Amino acid sequence: MAKPIRDIEPIPISKEQERENAINEILDKLADNQEAVHSTLDLIASLQKSGILHILTGLFSEGDKVLDVIVQEAAKEENTNAIRNLLLLGGTLGTINVKELEPLLLKINHGVARVAEDPDPDEKTGYVDLVKKLKDPQINRSLTVLFRFLEGMGEKTEQEERN
Repeated sequence: MAKPIRDIEPIPISKEQERENAINEILDKLADNQEAVHSTLDLIASLQKSGILHILTGLFSEGDKVLDVIVQEAAKEENTNAIRNLLLLGGTLGTINVKELEPLLLKINHGVARVAEDPDPDEKTGYVDLVKKLKDPQINRSLTVLFRFLEGMGEKTEQEERN
């Protein structure tokens, strides 16, 4: 009668076999994610062509030195104020209602276009001409918009300010 096998020893895998298994696993992942791999390679090629990849490589290889320079520059008072102002400006931009601002911006663009047609007119405007211009509906509408804007600028805003 045969003796029962009590100790099973696994067959040792050679370094070459481990390497081949790892390569096959990577190839399978590449094949499964082919589109992502192509996009990544396209991105890297674009970064290389533009020189950004070279800059990033330099930044990462000299990371401590670059970080030290950034910290030193950020510690300067004028840069600290600039950063604070940028953050405040970003917060303020977030409060602007662009839907309400768009019609005004379009009117400003039309006004700029009109001035661009003849930026330095030869004719002079006198007091009588000003009074006549007030009867022009476009001028009257523009002045009304301007007065509304000035009224809005004159309102108190202390409770809304973020210091």
